[in-house]
Amino acid sequence: MDGRRVLVFSKTTGFRHDSIPDGIAAVRELGAAHGFAVDATEDAGAFTARKLGRYDAVVFLSTTGDVLNETQQGAFERYIRRGGGYVGIHAAADTEYDWAFYGGLAGAYFRSHPAIQPATLHVEDRAHPATAGLGPTWNRTDEWYDYRSNPRDRAHILASLDESSYTGGSMNGDHPIAWCQEYQGGRAFYTGGGHTKESYAEPAFRQHLLGGIRWATGEAQADCRPENGYRSLFDGTAQSLSAWRQAGPGSFRLSDDGTLTSSGGMGMLWYAASGFQSYSLKLDWRMASASGDDNSGVFVGFPASDDPWSAVDNGYEIQIDATDVPERTTGSVYGFQTADIRKRDRALNPPGEWNTYEIRVEGERLRVWLNGVRINDFTNTDPARSLRDGHLGIQNHGADDQVSFRDIRIKELPARTADAAQAPGD
Repeated sequence: MDGRRVLVFSKTTGFRHDSIPDGIAAVRELGAAHGFAVDATEDAGAFTARKLGRYDAVVFLSTTGDVLNETQQGAFERYIRRGGGYVGIHAAADTEYDWAFYGGLAGAYFRSHPAIQPATLHVEDRAHPATAGLGPTWNRTDEWYDYRSNPRDRAHILASLDESSYTGGSMNGDHPIAWCQEYQGGRAFYTGGGHTKESYAEPAFRQHLLGGIRWATGEAQADCRPENGYRSLFDGTAQSLSAWRQAGPGSFRLSDDGTLTSSGGMGMLWYAASGFQSYSLKLDWRMASASGDDNSGVFVGFPASDDPWSAVDNGYEIQIDATDVPERTTGSVYGFQTADIRKRDRALNPPGEWNTYEIRVEGERLRVWLNGVRINDFTNTDPARSLRDGHLGIQNHGADDQVSFRDIRIKELPARTADAAQAPGD
């Protein structure tokens, strides 16, 4: 993150959290350790076009009440629309109730909270840098906000509260507590944690903040489009693998954190329980080699077979390896159509970090999104192949290729012609 700069803004006109100095210190320490500069202020005069232009993101650290006048609000709106980043921490949701732009940016307004107590969070996205280091659940103590609205339809939920794990939650069992979104040209990340001083000494919470800041500044990429209506094909458990079969040599190892990692090959783990016709497939993947030279891919549109070459000969592979020639590199329909390399390069996280694919098949049209950015749009014209009905699988290419997968999920779509296929996210 060398050269990036973050402003921490902590002005309050309502309740003032005594943890604000701890929060400022934590962000400064994260900046020093990870190569970004940090300024901190409670002066709303910092909200001018010239001054905001110095920063890649602005952190609203437990701000409360009306903290900006109309001129300052206008400057901040223009900053966001020009691609600026926003990070909201805890009482950032208890801020600017009469400023509709801010309410949309934060994602939801504070309503109430019970006493400070332990709770269990369900981590819904384990590819975003704010949550990639967490397990499927996260147990911690904080002051847990209820919100006036549920942001799920507008923002991408990263973690939600299990209301059965604590007393006083009142969001009817669907209780987002951290989320991200692309908002009117900018990036917005919010976490409801951070009330207590102790929060800012927790390694996991600090990593959560760091990931949110890295994404908001554009240092890291993630798919922050709203995600609803998907069902899991692989949720990280051995039980969910019962519907999958290994074709050919090699295998995948399942780790305790719910990650599948390739071993040996050339083979393929394929979903044998059913084929699919019209769908959006999402999955998270990571390369391990520093060079990015880890050959693997996602196969779609092939007939049921325990021969991995059947998928090669009858289906299509979306490549993962970042080092091959254009028609055989990350995001390409392997051997048939290259990705938009310029967009791909901007969207791709480096080896060791998680990426998210959406592979959308409608009719004979196949589109690929990498971390929320559409990088390929391919239409099958080969009469010997068809995307209209087929299985899907993940490749284990060889002993030297270390590729991991998580959270494979699917949403089946209404059948429609390829020419008419349009959906949110285009």
